[in-house]
Amino acid sequence: MGTLTAVWNRIFAVLGRLSMYRLVYFALAALAVVALLLSFFGLVGPDPLQLVVTLAVLSAVCVGVDAAAQRVLNLPWRLESSLITAHILLFVLRPTLELVGLLGIVIAAAVASLSKYVLAWRGRHIFNPAAVGATVLTLLSLVWPDLGASSWWVGTPALAAPVILLGLAVLVRTEKLRIVAVFLVFAVAVAVFRTAAQYQSAGLEIDALDLLWPILWSSPFLFLGAFMLSEPLTLPPRRWQQLTVATVVGVLAGWPIPLGDITLGQERALLVGNLVAFAFAVRTAVRLTLVSRAEPTPNVQELTFRVHDRLAFLPGQYLELEVPHRHPDARGTRREFSIASAPEDLPLLKVAFKEGKTTKAQSSYKKALAEVEPGDALAITGVWGDFLLPKRDAAPILMVAAGIGVTPFVSQLRHAQASGLDRDIVLVYVASDSSELAYRDEIAASGARVIVFTRDRPADLPDHWTWAKGVRLDADGLLRVVPDISSRHAYISGPAALIADLAPALERARSITTDAFSGY
Repeated sequence: MGTLTAVWNRIFAVLGRLSMYRLVYFALAALAVVALLLSFFGLVGPDPLQLVVTLAVLSAVCVGVDAAAQRVLNLPWRLESSLITAHILLFVLRPTLELVGLLGIVIAAAVASLSKYVLAWRGRHIFNPAAVGATVLTLLSLVWPDLGASSWWVGTPALAAPVILLGLAVLVRTEKLRIVAVFLVFAVAVAVFRTAAQYQSAGLEIDALDLLWPILWSSPFLFLGAFMLSEPLTLPPRRWQQLTVATVVGVLAGWPIPLGDITLGQERALLVGNLVAFAFAVRTAVRLTLVSRAEPTPNVQELTFRVHDRLAFLPGQYLELEVPHRHPDARGTRREFSIASAPEDLPLLKVAFKEGKTTKAQSSYKKALAEVEPGDALAITGVWGDFLLPKRDAAPILMVAAGIGVTPFVSQLRHAQASGLDRDIVLVYVASDSSELAYRDEIAASGARVIVFTRDRPADLPDHWTWAKGVRLDADGLLRVVPDISSRHAYISGPAALIADLAPALERARSITTDAFSGY
């Protein structure tokens, strides 16, 4: 388990250099290039000119509609969102050169983009935009067949390997690999069962295993899961809720339900899943106002916000904060921050992050965030995460925090103190030096036992705090300072690369839960 955690976090550290949205766009663009190359050899349905023209039309319409809507609503322009929608529709719709068919393409693209603003709840779209556009075009095709309909031509063996490889990059970055794996298991299993039942009813004998691979490689399940179901904005915040949505979409996609002249398959199944997700947690863009800035350590900035809308979160979860700015770099305009305050502190909300050593080394996001002044308004685009302590208060806990990775633990410790919970908690706190030990007062007030790993000896350590005295934080060192580690549930929070280094040391624990971040 520790080895797998280490490998996972090393990959996450590399992929984290790109924003989630930019990575998705690059993956879809690469898939489009692969499809174009394959089309020259007749290995996919559309021909090269159909692909180029259709993508150009989709991109122009999606970008144009989004730009107009965002200007009217005074929202920041998100070019990547427009291009992602256009590329998904390229693989879902039927590329064409016919004028009527291109009109259908225009309609689907326009509807998809408009759905982000019309089918929305308090600033957040409810449905996957591409699925909405494809569904509307399919319904229109019942009256005007020449407009075309969804075809999901991406479900072909020639594209299976590229979809898997590029989809894996997206799923690792969005941390949705487990969710999509559950979707695929249900979708493929139900599709195999359904097809076998159809063969049997026709009096034909067939081995279910003979159906498995053709269904997996020739169906759109891989693309649907990797690039559409995995969209964080249309998923609920908790993992068990996401698994439920994945199961619902998998069953409906694997066994399309007839609805008149169409079926409840693929994109319609995803729309049903979006409704289930919305029912779990009404997602909303939460308005914030910056109240103050503080410096818990020389290299850490703490931001305190006042929340103006309803917000619910659990200690250990993270939020996505949008800071619109001109000329964003590859990391984009949104970032995830672990929440440093407890739910009991609302309407005040705190996050903290480490500053770059030099202005030149900072991302465009961090530079823009540094320019936000008290009184300025920002917005949270969502709250997610399952970095939650066991519900049983008696379960012994080991927390390992690397640098500013201590923030989710501060939220959990503040919550436990405010709730009057008496938990057996040991916090191993790793920092470059003693001056970088943030939130000392809050942690000390919780009564948790703290073991500090720093190069220098911290002065005036609070009660229940000890310095590791140069002990190296590896498997042996951790056993020396936490000899009962095998009885504890281990939680580790910090940069992905550091988690990868420390994860093997936690193999002796009862369980390992990680909370990685890739920098800002």
